[in-house]
Parts: sequence; C-alpha cells; structure tokens
Amino acid sequence: MSGFFSIFTRQVGLATKRIPITALAMIFVILVCLSLAFIDGWRSWTARNIQLHEMAISTSNMTRAIAQHANDTIRAADTTLVGLVERVQAEGTGPHALLRLHALLVMRVNELPQLQGLFIYDENGRWLVNSLPATPPNVNNADRDYFIYHRSNVDPKPYIGLPIRSRSTGVWIITVSRRINHADGSFAGVALATINIDYFVKFYESFDIGRHGAIVLALNNGIMLTRRPLLNDYTGKSMANVPLYRDSISKKAAGTVFIVSAQDGVTRLNSFRHLDNYPLYVSTALSKDEILADWLTDTYVHTAGVTVLLVVLGLLGFHLVGQIKLRLNAEAELVRARDALETLNQTLERLALQDGLTGLANRRHFDIALDKEFSRAIREASSLALVMIDVDCFKQYNDIYGHAAGDECLRKISEVVKTNQNRPGDVAARYGGEELGVLLPGTDVRGAMAIAEKIRLEIHNLGIEHTGNSAGVVTVSAGVDAVIPVQDHDKPLELIQAADKALYTAKSSGRDRVCENTSACNSRGSAAQQDPFATV
Repeated sequence: MSGFFSIFTRQVGLATKRIPITALAMIFVILVCLSLAFIDGWRSWTARNIQLHEMAISTSNMTRAIAQHANDTIRAADTTLVGLVERVQAEGTGPHALLRLHALLVMRVNELPQLQGLFIYDENGRWLVNSLPATPPNVNNADRDYFIYHRSNVDPKPYIGLPIRSRSTGVWIITVSRRINHADGSFAGVALATINIDYFVKFYESFDIGRHGAIVLALNNGIMLTRRPLLNDYTGKSMANVPLYRDSISKKAAGTVFIVSAQDGVTRLNSFRHLDNYPLYVSTALSKDEILADWLTDTYVHTAGVTVLLVVLGLLGFHLVGQIKLRLNAEAELVRARDALETLNQTLERLALQDGLTGLANRRHFDIALDKEFSRAIREASSLALVMIDVDCFKQYNDIYGHAAGDECLRKISEVVKTNQNRPGDVAARYGGEELGVLLPGTDVRGAMAIAEKIRLEIHNLGIEHTGNSAGVVTVSAGVDAVIPVQDHDKPLELIQAADKALYTAKSSGRDRVCENTSACNSRGSAAQQDPFATV
C-alpha cells in the first residue's frame, strides 16, 4: 500500500511540474474570483428570497386585517338591520311606530361612523322612515338592485348590493339590506343600511403600500366597490376578466401571487382573502420593485466592493498571462487557420450538394435527403410527399430562344419553387434537365397538391413568352404522390416512380396542370390550360 501511494505522489508531482507556473497562478486567480462572485451572488439571491418571503407574510397579514375590518364594518350595519326588521315586523308601521323608529335610526347612525344612513321602504319602494332629518316626498326606490332582489327572493340573509350613488347625498355608498315580511310571510319591504365608501378609503390610507401599491374591496362576483388609489370610473367596474380575479380570486378563499398588471405593466405581489360572513373579498398589492428596493441598494454596494476586488485580482493575473501571450497568439493563429479550412470544406460540401445554375439542391443532395426523410417517416409513421415538376415544351423553348434564354427561364422557375419551400425540412432540387423535385416531409397528398398548384399558377403568371407552347407562355406540369412508408415494404424509388407516373399523366392530359398518382388532375389546372389568366 505504501508503495502505491509513493508512486501516486510521484506521478502527481511530475504532472504538476509539466504545468507552467503561470497556468497554475491563472487557475488560482480564476478560482478565487469565481468563488468570490458565487458567494456574493448566492448571498444576494438568498437575501432577495428572504425579503420576498417576509413581504408575502406582511402582505397576507395586512390583507387579513383589512378583511376583518370590512367584515366587522358590515356586521355592525347588518346587526342593526336585524333589530330593525324584527321591530318593524313586530310593531308595524303606524305613525307612532315610525316616529319611534326615526329616533332609533338617527341614534344608530350617530353611534356607527361607517353608516351613511338607515332606511325602511314598504313593499312598493316608498320611503317609510329613515335617519335623515326629514323624509323627501315622492321618492321611490323600487328600481334599486337590492329592492328588486328582496322582492323576488325570500332568503332572510343580508344582501350586499352593487355600489350606487345615494339619492339623498349623491355620494358613492355600499348597501346592506334585509327583507321585511308581513305576518303571512309575503314581501313587506326592505330595511337598508348604507355605508359611505369614503369610510373604507380613509382606513386604507392608513396603510403604507408605496407609490405603486393598491388595496381593493370588491364583491365576490368581481364588481369593485372601492380601491386605493381610487381611479376614475373604477367604482362599480367588473374585474371578472382581470387575470388575478379569473385565475386566483374566483377559485381560492385566500392566496398570495405575483401578477404583472395589464394596465401599467408593474409586477405586484397580490394577497387576497374572501370575507368569512359576507360575499366580498379584499386584495392588497405591493410593487415588486418597491419591495426589493432596499435589497437592490444593498446588492449594488456589495457588487461594487466585489467588483473592485475582482479588478485587483484581474490586474495581478494580467501580469501572469503576459508570459504565455505569445504562445496563445500562436495557438489562436492555428485556430484561425483551422476554422478557415473548416469553412472552406463546408463551402465545398455545400457546392457539391447545390445545382450551379438554379441554386437549388442537386440530384445528389436530393437522393441523400430522400433516404433520410424516408427513414424518418418510417420511424415516426408520418406522411412523406413528393412533387415532380417538368417544364412544358422546354426543348422547343431552347430551339426558339436559345440555350442562354433557357437557362434564365430555369432560374426564374427555380426561384418560384424556392419561395414555396416554406419549412426547414422541405427540399427543392433540380432532379435533371428541366425536371425539378420538391420533397415535403410531414405532408399528405392534399397538402402537396396545394403547394404544387400554387407553384404551377405562379410560374404561369410569370408570363414568360413561349410561342412553342399552346398556352403562349412558359408553363409546367407536376405530379404528386405521398406515402406513409412501412419498414421492409416501401422503398424511396417507389415514391419517385409514383410521382413520375402522375407527372406523365399531367403531360398526357394537356400539360399546365397538377395530377396525383390516382390519375386525378387538379381541375383548376385544366381551367388554367384553357384560360392563361385563371386564378386559384
């Protein structure tokens, strides 16, 4: 065992001696720098997570307190309504009873600062008595949301209505109401307590929520009652389509989530909670940037200190690097030479797979791509389509206009084919002479027919003069076939033969058309043969 350790130590020593001292020094400097950067980054990230966690707890506690305040506020008003309903149902609404009720309503409003008013309405919506100094004449509330609800519902529970403007004061109020019944259980009217929305606003102003924070009090159906800060036209606005309500508030009793506001793009920590006894919820939101402001300042200070330290270490390392600079330059030159050679090889390989005249893939590239995509289609059990395209009467074109014009004609046609090569896996190639092939992985016959017809029509619309063609312009015919190949059953050559057979059908059927292997030709292609300006 001791012999093994002595051999191991000797080998390590020899390996260390083979490493230049400058390299060892650079490794040490890099490790120190990375360690310092990692430790400071880890410390900052941990501090950030702690800050967010603590603020999530604080926001949740704030929301709980606000929810309890709203619950207690409404409970106080509702408790008053319970007594009023019992009294009206027991003593009736005679003049003497109403006089006593008026004094009671005034006293309760004075005792509860959140109350804006208390009201009793008969079954027709007329004002019987209220907490105002005098009852306005000819006022009727039968059209109000709460009155309509109680008239059509025998539910004895309190109803929190939509926010409305008071007819007596003109301010925004929240309504809490209960149904009053006759002795036989029929509808006798409504007892109503109105809470001034400003009461909640003043309470919410006592919380520090920053410049971009928000506090919301809303009904469970998403109708907003009030908000801090209170924005124009927000009271009574539906929040049902807001992501926070749609994805969280409407589905959970309470929670805390980060949401990017669709209104101002500010990311906020939102904590929400539904009231225990009433169909309302509160939501408190704090800006994420404001939450992390102190953390960010601390991070900047630490980062600046670490940066200065890293710069000092880097300057020391620079002197060590200078000793191996010449060797690195030599190595860099070799790398550049190697990269240039690789680029040249790639260029040569690309040229070997590209047709020089048309810029399309050549026959060799086409054959390689066909074998590759055929194998892929077998593995994935997907469709592979092939479009074979041939220029109609091209020999006559060369005879009439010359081979230079023929080459230019082929380039224009190839450009059309290339622009319809929409996906990275599609391969457009010059198969031979004036015959072109388009390989379409993951495409069935219908899709391939559509592409082929588009190519045919665009070439026809080029309007290249060709007096030797019956159409008067250069046209092409195309054959299409597609297959979902099976291992050891289908061969790539069979797909080419099937597309060639369809191409032959297109030629023999009058040219300037697209046919599939079923011997069915595109009817629009036939129309185009009769009318050169036919469109898809």
